[in-house]
Amino acid sequence: MLDENAPAGGPDRPEISVVIPLFNEEANVAPLLEELLAAMRALGRRFEVICVDDGSSDGTFAALKRAAAGEGSLRVVRFRRNFGQTAAMTAAIEASRGDIIVPMDGDLQNDPADIRKLVARLEEGFDVVSGWRRDRKDREFGRKLPSRIANRLISAVSGVRLHDYGCSLKAYRREVLEGVRLYGEMHRFIPVYASWQGARVCEMVVNHRARRAGVSKYGLGRTGKVLLDLLVVKFLASFVTRPRPIYLFGGVGLVSLLAGAGSFLLALGYKLSGTKDFVETPLPLLSVAFVLVGVICLLLGLLAELVIRTYYESQGKRTYLVAEDVGGPAARAPRR
Repeated sequence: MLDENAPAGGPDRPEISVVIPLFNEEANVAPLLEELLAAMRALGRRFEVICVDDGSSDGTFAALKRAAAGEGSLRVVRFRRNFGQTAAMTAAIEASRGDIIVPMDGDLQNDPADIRKLVARLEEGFDVVSGWRRDRKDREFGRKLPSRIANRLISAVSGVRLHDYGCSLKAYRREVLEGVRLYGEMHRFIPVYASWQGARVCEMVVNHRARRAGVSKYGLGRTGKVLLDLLVVKFLASFVTRPRPIYLFGGVGLVSLLAGAGSFLLALGYKLSGTKDFVETPLPLLSVAFVLVGVICLLLGLLAELVIRTYYESQGKRTYLVAEDVGGPAARAPRR
């Protein structure tokens, strides 16, 4: 997500970057920025606000542009068309310069006053502080119930226990976002990626407010996308620290080949004992199907091995993550 080779910036580099994706939020732009800028100034630290208009069809960009004309800490990026919340958030984070990055929604449901608390918790030694909308002001069956189910499933699959993955209001140390690439609806999984790379993740209750203007862009259709993204995230996680996809595909392939051999032997036993002929049992067909699946899985495993090696070697990535390197000439040598 972040360009690791990007310049660090000068002495006026902001400490905190607030990043906001917006889509058709014209009525919320002015009150959002007024409240947010007041909260950030009260914080007493250098900051910037990055707003990305995700191809809005109303006057969202015009409202943002008017606000940016009189506010030096506000930067506005406009997409040519609607690419989705994850793409907008990614663009905002890539445009940011702060050491602390705070994403939030543009619908005024997140409370800018909570940013102070998130940053304070981050400075207690955490790398990610995730907001928890415990008293959520949304419909029970349309939003809250599917969200609770999804949160429990994500927590169980990922091993990162959070109550509210869908809350956009979070705080990240910049370094935990380096090298993260997001697609689909995967912005909600950033705490999972960060935790898998050794980041310290915690959760904090934040204020949640009812929507004042505009309409929600979320629906039940998004739940299916989140579940499919979770499957991708879990699959990719298997190769972050142990990049051997042949173990997965090969294991399934070997089990399938053994099942095929067992089916054939059973069918052969029936035939030799005179109990049943081959045409009287589905075992021969099962045997062929299992063998084909096994061979295909083994070939997919070999292909995946080539892909994973291309991924690591073409980008100079390592299959390990170093937390500290203290003392000795190697530690003092400059990096190349």
